[in-house]
Amino acid sequence: MKQLVTFERICLVGHIVATAFGLAGLVLVLPHPEFILNLPGFGQKAFQWSMAGGGVVYIILGAVAIAIYASRLFGLRRALSFAIPAIVLSASSELIGTSTGFPFGHYQYLSGLGYKIAGLVPFTIPLSWFYMGFTCWILARAGLSAIAAAPWLQKIGGIALGALLLTAWDFVLDPAMSQTPFPFWEFQEAGAFFGMPYRNLSGWLGTGALFMGVATVLWQKTEITLKRAQLNLPLAVYLVNFAFGAVITLTMLDSRFWIPTVLSICLGVLPAFGLWWIARHRHASQTPLSEDEIMETNSASATTVAPVEMVAK
Repeated sequence: MKQLVTFERICLVGHIVATAFGLAGLVLVLPHPEFILNLPGFGQKAFQWSMAGGGVVYIILGAVAIAIYASRLFGLRRALSFAIPAIVLSASSELIGTSTGFPFGHYQYLSGLGYKIAGLVPFTIPLSWFYMGFTCWILARAGLSAIAAAPWLQKIGGIALGALLLTAWDFVLDPAMSQTPFPFWEFQEAGAFFGMPYRNLSGWLGTGALFMGVATVLWQKTEITLKRAQLNLPLAVYLVNFAFGAVITLTMLDSRFWIPTVLSICLGVLPAFGLWWIARHRHASQTPLSEDEIMETNSASATTVAPVEMVAK
């Protein structure tokens, strides 16, 4: 268990570092080509590699960190019962979207995010749907559990709130990735919502709600009661990915993009903080489990997952 926690932390730190490095490259270095030309040969090659593969690395590290986190707290079977629907359904949605324009609008992926499935969708994109989707869903479910909401409300509300948090992230992600001088995808139709078609947002809501709904059915007898310390990693992942899109959007696009950024904060960042905070308020008086109890809980075949405490705080 300690080895898993250590590796999870390494992946999280790597995810954050890779995100920060990519952000610096896009915001500070690429707009100033004279800086790149003044680098020694090795430096130029390293920068070229980082720009070509940095996006792949940060997404993979984020996905691995969340996969370990989910497996450690809820068991491998439950982790897979979220990951598989999220990856398969989001990949299907993206493949249909890039082929037909439904449900996101007409768009296409450019280079920089790795090998493309069927020549259309980078393999990293379904991984990002998985790790950000789980992050949003688990924050929503844990927060609703903390306020002692009815079981049906935890499930339905978890889907709705989780999909909203996920879509709120896209308010800063899509402008940053499609409208800056160094895009990773592009829309092939004029979008009324800050360059994005409105159906892109409904596509995000629908896709997120779809795989979160499938996971909710598969987890139907699983009680998700987590303490604040156990939500530190999902909150950190959400905030890091929000910051990545927000910094690019605000520094590389015009002032009108403050509007989707503020919407992202109001509909995503603030609710995520609130859900994290509520979990501590509700479960602060509970006695932490020992490491042996945690391992026993995670490996048990019972249908209900008891509240567990992270080994490393």
